[in-house]
Order: sequence, then C-alpha cells, then structure tokens
Amino acid sequence: MKLFPCAHATHPQWPMAAGLVLAQLKAQLSLPTHAAQPTLGLLYITDHYANDAQDILDWLGAELPTVTDWAGTVGVGIAANNVEYFDEPALTVMLCELPHNQYRVFSGVAPLGQNLGFETHTALVHADGQTPDLAGLIEEMAQRTASGYVFGGLASSRQVALQFAVSSAGHVRGHGAASGVYSGGLSGVAFGPQVTLLSRVTQGCVPVSAQHAITDCEGHLVLALDGEPALDVLMRDLEISLDNPQPALLKVRSTLVGLSASSDQALRRKGEFGEDVWVRHIVGLDPVRRAVAVAEWVSPGMGLSFCQRHVNAARADIMRIGSEIRESLEAPALMDDDVMHWANPGQGLPVPSEPGSKRILGAVYVSCAGRGGPHFGGPSAEMHIVRRALGDVPLVGFFAGGEIAHRHLYGYTGVLTVFTGD
Repeated sequence: MKLFPCAHATHPQWPMAAGLVLAQLKAQLSLPTHAAQPTLGLLYITDHYANDAQDILDWLGAELPTVTDWAGTVGVGIAANNVEYFDEPALTVMLCELPHNQYRVFSGVAPLGQNLGFETHTALVHADGQTPDLAGLIEEMAQRTASGYVFGGLASSRQVALQFAVSSAGHVRGHGAASGVYSGGLSGVAFGPQVTLLSRVTQGCVPVSAQHAITDCEGHLVLALDGEPALDVLMRDLEISLDNPQPALLKVRSTLVGLSASSDQALRRKGEFGEDVWVRHIVGLDPVRRAVAVAEWVSPGMGLSFCQRHVNAARADIMRIGSEIRESLEAPALMDDDVMHWANPGQGLPVPSEPGSKRILGAVYVSCAGRGGPHFGGPSAEMHIVRRALGDVPLVGFFAGGEIAHRHLYGYTGVLTVFTGD
C-alpha cells in the first residue's frame, strides 16, 4: 500500500486555499510513492471558513470526482504534518485509499445501523458538544464496534459547529437530499477489519495527589473521598487553607480532577495517568457540606486524583506514544491498547504481523484546543513534537472541544491514530 496524499493551506479567501491544496494533492497523486486512486477524503477547516463549508465541500468533490466519500469537521485550529493553524483561515485534506467494502461514512441521515452486512471494527467519530447525552452516545458507538474502540473529537468553533459526511452508500429514504454538511449529533467513518490502525492517547495532565476512592457523592458533587469530607482532602493534598482564600482559590483554579471507573486503575505508573482516566474541571466548592463539585456525573467507587496541566510531561508523553507506535510496527506486540485488524472478532485476537512488515500510510491527530500553540512553547510546537515522535508522515487533524478515545470523552489530551499497511 502507498502513502495517503495530504495537503494544507491558508488564505483569507477559501478558493485560493482550496486551489493550493488541490495542486498539492494532484502532484502527490502522480507520485509512485503515493496512492493514485483514493476513495475517502478527510477534510478539516478552521472556523474562519465555517460559513463557506458547503461551498468548500462541493468544490473539492467536483475537483476530485473519484473520491466518493468525505468526512471531517471544524476546529478553532487544525493540524497537518509539522504545522498548526490557529486563529487564521485554513484547511487540510488527506485522501485515503481504502477498499469500498472496508469503510462506511455515517451521519444523522446515513446512520451506521443501516449498513447491514458491514462489520465495524473501529470508527473515527466527529461530534457536536451540545448533543444531549453525548457520553452515552459515544459509549453506544464503541459498543457497536468489534474492538470496542472509537477515536476522534468534538467540533470546536466560534461560529457554527459543523461536520462533513458524504456517503457513497446513500442516506435514509425520506430524508431528502443530503448536503454533506451537518450540525448536531455524531458523524464519521466506520472501518472494517481489513483497515489496520494503531491508536494512542497522550494525557496533558499529571497527578499531584494520591489516588482516592469516591465514597459518597450526589450527581456532580463529590461529598467524601476515602471516607473523609472531599473538601478537606482537597485542602490537604494541595496544601492550602480557606483561611487564606485568595492563594487557595488561585491554586484550586489551576487544579483539575482525573476520574476513572475504579479507584484501582487510574495510575499506570508513578506520576502518570493511564488511558482509562478522563480529566474534568473543578466547578465549585461547598464549604457547608465540605464537598467538591466536578464537571462530570460521579458515582461511589470511582477513582479520583487531583491533577494539573504540565507542559514537560505532555511533551514527553507525545514522544512516548510515537515510540510505542513505531515499535509496534517494527515488532508488533499483542497489546490491548492497539487497534489492529482481527483474525476473528469473536475470538478477540489481533492478527500478528511479521517484524518490519508494516509502515504508516497516514495519521489523524486530535488534540485539545487548550493544548495547542503557546501551551507547548510557540506556534506549531505541538505538531513539531508529533513529527519528531512519529516521523515525516501524512497527517491531518484538528484542535477539539473534547477528545474521543476508547469509549470515553477526554479533555486536555491528544489522540494519535495511524493507518498502517504493507
């Protein structure tokens, strides 16, 4: 298999940017090292182009008629190999050469459930953050896959939060003509078992406390940790006191919580969160009930660690996941976190590959909108680190309002997924 053509450009006028992208794509399509007959296009635009989304999609579809399916979304920033575009009009496209029977684009008018006979192994998911019961929908989507793993992110925009989804398989009868640009709900691409993928999550936060068990709570309110009032535990872990409210509140505002389904599975090793932890804001303190309110519905038995964003740890973690992916390609191991094709989904065994037989054809990187740019030290700094970690490969992505991986909605993370081939 060959590299996926990939291009990006910025210009105040979208026709100029689209023209530059098309020229790059056509040049790559003619190269012997790149795929010549792509079938699926991934399109990401910054919110400066949000009002022109339909025109952009229509133009690209007309200029690339052999690309029959499209998926993507909008972000306050978008990513390409070694570059980030924040607060400027830009777009990026990657053209994937995949068998038609090994993927399905889904949306509100072409739901995944209507594809009878198609075996979903995993899925790239784009979503609107305002969708009711979004966490439940992501969980349900993961349950529909053989691997139990989905990846992607929430559209982020200062204008309309939109998604792209054009399916050659058609849409639900009676829904009228499908424009390919949607707002609300979920959309994306489901992949079959012959599409080989590797995916990793990099956490943007590090724990600053021990792991605690939630022993009493009401909705979003954590009342007790390890049998003690939650606010007292917070004060002790952060070494602060409400007797000095100003410095205490400043420290609380810079602190978040890392939650996990069980109190014994959050820390992979000392000073580092595992991928089963999702980070949420502290949204309030209740001095009367000695409670801490968090931006997540919690239940007894869940694990909770106080944490903070840490740039150096985030940089090191990106390098780690890049190394893990490269090592998996050089000598693939049967690791639970890998998303690979399966010999028999009912048995749940990944197909082993011969050492050195796989390479990266293209990559999708979804990062938190709060991580990009200055958080890593300067313009495009995060993507410079990704390139050093992964190498010079075709890559597209966006900076999201929340990241999707496994079956959870994350925050302050990066989700790196690569397509692999012989």
